[in-house]
Amino acid sequence: MSDIISILPDSVANQIAAGEVVDRPASAVKELLENALDAGATEVKLVVKDAGRALLQVIDNGCGMSDSDARLCFERHATSKIKKADDLFAIQTMGFRGEALASIAAIAQVELHSRMHDSELGTEVVIEGSEIRSQTTCCCPPGTSIAVKNLFFNVPARRNFLKKESIELSHIEEIFRRVALVNCDVGFQFYNNGKMLYDLRAGNFAERISQMMGHNAPERLLPVEEETDVVRIRGYVGKPEFARKNRGEQYLFVNHRFVKHPLFSAAVEKAYTDLIPDRYYPSYFVQLDLDPSRIDINIHPTKTEVKFIDEQALFAIIRSAAKRALGQFCLATELEFNPCTDLDLSPAPKGYVPRQPEVKYTPGYSPFADPATGGGSGRTGTGSGSGPGGTSMASGGSAASKWTSFFDIGTEVEKAAPAPTLIPLDDEAAAPRTDSPARCLQLQNRYIVSTLPSGLLVVDQQAAHERILFERLSAHKSAAAAQQLLFPVNCQFSPADADIFSELLPDLKKHGFEIGSLGQTTFVISATPPDVKEGDLQQLFDQMLADYKCSMLQKFSDRNQCLCRTLAKQMSVRPGTPLQQEEMQQMVADLFCCQAPAVSPSGRKVMAIIPPDQLL
Repeated sequence: MSDIISILPDSVANQIAAGEVVDRPASAVKELLENALDAGATEVKLVVKDAGRALLQVIDNGCGMSDSDARLCFERHATSKIKKADDLFAIQTMGFRGEALASIAAIAQVELHSRMHDSELGTEVVIEGSEIRSQTTCCCPPGTSIAVKNLFFNVPARRNFLKKESIELSHIEEIFRRVALVNCDVGFQFYNNGKMLYDLRAGNFAERISQMMGHNAPERLLPVEEETDVVRIRGYVGKPEFARKNRGEQYLFVNHRFVKHPLFSAAVEKAYTDLIPDRYYPSYFVQLDLDPSRIDINIHPTKTEVKFIDEQALFAIIRSAAKRALGQFCLATELEFNPCTDLDLSPAPKGYVPRQPEVKYTPGYSPFADPATGGGSGRTGTGSGSGPGGTSMASGGSAASKWTSFFDIGTEVEKAAPAPTLIPLDDEAAAPRTDSPARCLQLQNRYIVSTLPSGLLVVDQQAAHERILFERLSAHKSAAAAQQLLFPVNCQFSPADADIFSELLPDLKKHGFEIGSLGQTTFVISATPPDVKEGDLQQLFDQMLADYKCSMLQKFSDRNQCLCRTLAKQMSVRPGTPLQQEEMQQMVADLFCCQAPAVSPSGRKVMAIIPPDQLL
């Protein structure tokens, strides 16, 4: 029997490794950025074209490579970080496996230019599909430039699995944020299709968060600082009122490396118990510094998952640090003990007897007196009657008979008000058309309860309002009505969010917003739809962008429908908001005018009808 086991060629082995290390352009960006940081770079530039399909280029001013290193770095398991097995438990750098460049070169066309600072000339290496095409001497600035062209050119199946350009670019931006946030002492630039998205200057951690997440980020964050024998914690957590409905702003770094650890994320979120609503998540940017021998980062090819020796102790420390920050900087009661000078609270002298206060009144005044009789008008009456104000009670009782009219105003107004008409459901005869509106009750400031011939109607006010606004926004074919603001409001975003927001400006204008640009990341809102509250604009747009980006990640998603859905979700009335009788009746009437009143745009159940025989 012949032998059937053989050694794979290096090119095939590298393509197999690339399947684990490089699954999309963002993975290649991560490896290249980490190599630039390990080279000691203080300035790093990332250039992307066609979301990484055509070009991914990272340029740094690091130490550079010699001729032999420039050639050897593309070999599999070639690394300058590991010399012996014990080094795996004392890793302080980002890349150490020696698989990144070999895997990238196996599935792309790579051009490398590198020069050491003490050399006059550099080296150019051209490699394609793990095959060296050329290696020559060239003139180039100190540092290294790696250009990855036509990613997955020889693996068409993998290239076909890539998502659309906006999705792949969002993954690249997320990798860039993870790397740039924690390396705040390094300057970064990010270009996409010739347009600069980020221009980050070196600074401290707070400045880097402000540069990447918007200039208003410091107003939403609280500092965290804790140092023990096990770990040192530093960073920022978000204020409870700025909690979001997704985990888009949760960043945990361990020894300058971004990691995903559900236990530690839960530790921070536990500190917000009873401070934020359900299904809301806080923002945090937390760095953990601990002994490398107490962690294992060699359990996943992308090195985003880490194991810790004493996870339970770290969980308790992180939660306590977050709770301390919330209590010290956000939720602590602020008392001012400055004496009030408006009141004289000096002690009374000895023997002082306080005087009883006097109340002045007019004995003859009667609110029910008839001015025509000449009495009871606020002066002492002179009429000859037995009434308390001298008003004659025998003069037909005109004044006394009219006092009940004061209490009939509400009823008269209610009778005069036009009654909204309930439109019956298409597939349900339980809500017939009626000319007299059924009175509504509000349960826990969350549900609207009314009656129908078929039973009791319970409506979720937020879901109902969301459905009403969604269909109203979707029906706009031209510019909707706008309400001018007395004072324009400035809203600031991160460069990536500002780029998306700029693309949405025509659609927002159609829905009633008037927005102008003020610089690259600042926008001025001068008018809004009538349903939008002026004080919530920044939070409205932040959450709108987050929901919009999540919606656009889905296949076959419609841009206008995504925007209408997110706007309706953010503009809808919140649970806990008290509503007037007219508002509740109008909401029920508008709900039954909708095409799909039973469910909200996000799929939530809007209402329920309880038959009478099921009430008890």
